[in-house]
Amino acid sequence: MKNKVEKKDVAQLTVHGETYELPVLGGSIGPDAIDIRSLYKDAGVFTFDPGFTSTASCESQITYIDGGEGVLLYRGYPIDQLAEQSNFTEVAYLLMHGELPGARELDEFDWTLRRHTMLHDQFDQFFRGFRRDAHPMAIMVGTVGALSAFYHDSTDINDPEARTIASHRMIAKMPTIAARAFKYSTGQPFITPLNKYDYASNFLRMCFAVPAEEYEVSPTLARAMDRIFILHADHEQNASTSTVRLAGSSGANPFACIAAGIASLWGPAHGGANEAALNMLREIGSVDQIPEYIKRAKDKNDPFRLMGFGHRVYKNYDPRAKVMRTTAHEVLDELGAKDDPLLQVAMELEKIALEDEYFVEKKLYPNIDFYSGITLKAMGFPTEMFTVLFAVARTVGWIAQWSEMIEDPSQKIGRPRQIFTGAEGRDYVPLSKR
Repeated sequence: MKNKVEKKDVAQLTVHGETYELPVLGGSIGPDAIDIRSLYKDAGVFTFDPGFTSTASCESQITYIDGGEGVLLYRGYPIDQLAEQSNFTEVAYLLMHGELPGARELDEFDWTLRRHTMLHDQFDQFFRGFRRDAHPMAIMVGTVGALSAFYHDSTDINDPEARTIASHRMIAKMPTIAARAFKYSTGQPFITPLNKYDYASNFLRMCFAVPAEEYEVSPTLARAMDRIFILHADHEQNASTSTVRLAGSSGANPFACIAAGIASLWGPAHGGANEAALNMLREIGSVDQIPEYIKRAKDKNDPFRLMGFGHRVYKNYDPRAKVMRTTAHEVLDELGAKDDPLLQVAMELEKIALEDEYFVEKKLYPNIDFYSGITLKAMGFPTEMFTVLFAVARTVGWIAQWSEMIEDPSQKIGRPRQIFTGAEGRDYVPLSKR
């Protein structure tokens, strides 16, 4: 049953000598929110909140984060339980439908995704239009947006069946597009998906198999990839998710909305954080160099910053990082890379961050990006592919959030306000008199 937002109290706000009452709303868990929807109409003023750090843009039932306690829930289920006991296809169903599937529902959903993995034959021409050295994320933005030109039969957002078909298509085809972006950058031929493989295994095969020889998917690496997908599937109203919702609020087709989300994810402060963390470990190089870099990190006048530590939301140990740490060790053991110097640097940095008073006081705990970069590198992915993998996983969350927004009658087209600080009003001066 759908939980309703409840009116819990009334807040009073005095502006220019007049007092206004604003409802205080509460959800099932989490902080209460002051409803300011009537503020401009009643008082003639806006609120000012750069970055929307104190603003709820929507009501949602999908993902809940308690940054202070280090909690992440998908539809009420703790992320660590899902990562350890579930699989990505089941989690995708959960995010989209609100409940864990039964055996028959899961089989049908899995069957549907497996039979939507192929791309239209003409679609491959898009890849050949990019320069060979194009960044894979540039390719992702362009090609995902182009899906609407091939599957325009499922772009009617007012048709529930069309929305469902579009959702299935994007979730199923995203690994195929991502693998092609990878193959294109390496000059290797594209690998057609095989429906006998599960979601993660199929993706790994499309990335690393070649026609000249047989490719056997490692169960350990497939499980690691599956966990990475689960851990990145959704994360509440972050920048890319908010972008998807904002684009969708205008009535844009779902393929365009997801392309917009990918473009937002490309930013180094969002999806590129694991690449930055890996580059930092490379810069440090060895364990004996760590004290010098720790000293630099504490120096306010030094531009060096430890990447992969701390989080805008989490002020405790990122719950995803715990799972990712275990996964990193499993992958490195499988590949015989336990002595990888980057991992040794990472382990020593983690120890320092959890014990050093400076980091503890500032709550700079290792986050998921700290370990995911090492893991993906060991699996054979270049750094420019890291954000692409993030996009593959997050597509499920974007779709769930977009669908929820479309079905929410209270949602309107996004239209943030501003405080204008420009010229108040000037008369035009002809060019001859300037």
